[in-house]
Amino acid sequence: LASLLFLQGCGKSAEPEAAPAPPADPMVVTVKPEMAPNFEVRPLAMAEIATTQSVPGRVAANERLVTRIGASVSGRIIDVLVEVGDNVRQGQVLAHVTSPELTTAQLAVMRANSNLRLAASAVERARQLIQADVIGSAEVQRREAELAIAQAELRAATDQLRLMGISGDALQKLQRQGTIASSAAIVATQSGVVLERTLSQGQVAQPGDALFTVADLRNVWVLGALPEQAARTVEAGQSVEIEVPALGNDLIAGKIIQVGDTVAADTRTVAIRTQVDNPHRALKPQMLATMRITGRTQRVLAVPEAAVVRDNDRDHLYTRTADNVYRLVPVELGAPSDGMRPVLKGVNEGTPVVTGGAFHLNNERKRAELE
Repeated sequence: LASLLFLQGCGKSAEPEAAPAPPADPMVVTVKPEMAPNFEVRPLAMAEIATTQSVPGRVAANERLVTRIGASVSGRIIDVLVEVGDNVRQGQVLAHVTSPELTTAQLAVMRANSNLRLAASAVERARQLIQADVIGSAEVQRREAELAIAQAELRAATDQLRLMGISGDALQKLQRQGTIASSAAIVATQSGVVLERTLSQGQVAQPGDALFTVADLRNVWVLGALPEQAARTVEAGQSVEIEVPALGNDLIAGKIIQVGDTVAADTRTVAIRTQVDNPHRALKPQMLATMRITGRTQRVLAVPEAAVVRDNDRDHLYTRTADNVYRLVPVELGAPSDGMRPVLKGVNEGTPVVTGGAFHLNNERKRAELE
């Protein structure tokens, strides 16, 4: 009996155990047949879409509407009348400068004015004398030539003073009363906003120094850096939509006016420039911006944006592998354009792809993982 029980025990231990069921694939979801109509499935196909690329950029003053203003004479700044951010009009006085050169130039005008009066009197006398047959016509012509030279010298001297910043009123006082102005004005040569001021009272200025920068901000540039691989798809004249985070979600229309001819060695990018009207001056220099450039229409594999599932910081699509069975596939997609996303890698043409209801299908997959 003991031997029989031993043999029976050995027989039980020799029976094979059942193999464990393989773990479920977390990327696959099986739905009930009655749920299938909730998901739209279409073969991945080619579509005509305009490629769009986003380019980081910043707002800058339109350099064609920027003026750098300096003194026309070497001297010391005696007062400054405007600050950065002030609006100025063309001809407005920005500062005053005093200089020995200014005094010398005014004395030259006074001498030229005196010489002109003497030359004019000499011509008048000569015309009287020729009528009395006292002098010949050659003498009259000589004196008239001297008068013309005196007039030219006065014009040159007064023009020099104007270039130095002497106002018209000061010139009249100088010529009529001999009043010498103690300083010259530095004036705005265009209307706009003062973007930069590099001088202060008491500073010595030279004619080559840029003391003020004035810009008309009613039209500005947006500068961007385009990856060198994408430069061939962009050209001047293309329309651009510009997003400026500081101004909210509104898109601003602009036009590319220049695509650079060189590549920056450190960033491997090509500079592009967009011009934008800015009538209310909401766009301000140095604001960050993003340029969305719509390129040429191309025929590419594409899916609706609603088909894209974002999971673990990657883009995915659901493909149908069998009736009521779907797989989540990682893909590489292009930038959105008119509600479509180009499929660059991950799924082949003709593969059944869930184009509607992908969000709800993904919720079903996650729910199944928790069960």
